[in-house]
Amino acid sequence: MDECCEVREIPREQRRVLHVVLWINAAMFLTESVAGVLAHSTALFADSIDMLGDALVYGFSLYVIGRGVIWQARAALLKGIVMAAFGIGVLVQVAVKIAQGLTPIVEVMSVVGALAFAANLCCLALLWRRRGDDINMRSAWICSRNDVIGNAAVLIAAGAVAVTGSPWPDILIGLLVASVFGRSAVQVVREASRAVAASG
Repeated sequence: MDECCEVREIPREQRRVLHVVLWINAAMFLTESVAGVLAHSTALFADSIDMLGDALVYGFSLYVIGRGVIWQARAALLKGIVMAAFGIGVLVQVAVKIAQGLTPIVEVMSVVGALAFAANLCCLALLWRRRGDDINMRSAWICSRNDVIGNAAVLIAAGAVAVTGSPWPDILIGLLVASVFGRSAVQVVREASRAVAASG
């Protein structure tokens, strides 16, 4: 009986946490995407796209809670694929930025980057205690950890652009963010593929 009750309690807590981080990411996607376009910032825009991806996969994570290991593994696999796609998207945006030669607006990058950093630290703290529940929550935690790394990178890029007056720090940070997406995507896809195989 206790075991049964505990199993029911964990999904309820997972739902609560995922609802909160989903809405935080959706709000920050809107904020960062607009700011990234207005500020001509590759790093900021890349981070906003990652926020959108996370909001989508958190929504899918909510759908698969309580549906068994195979569904959770499929959700994690989707997250890995989304992370890989966004890594490629950042590379495309970097190429466009180089072609246009635009220097980002440091003030916008700094303010919005700091806001996103604070929001994602909140998400990471919420997911920290649930990261060991199952593969679904672990992959959600990895997504959130990547967000914090991306936000810190945006702030570093803003400082470097302010010091140098060059767009290259923003471009290089965009490439770094893309490499983080790629590495994490491989990790999540590998773990999820093993879980799918074991469940089959």
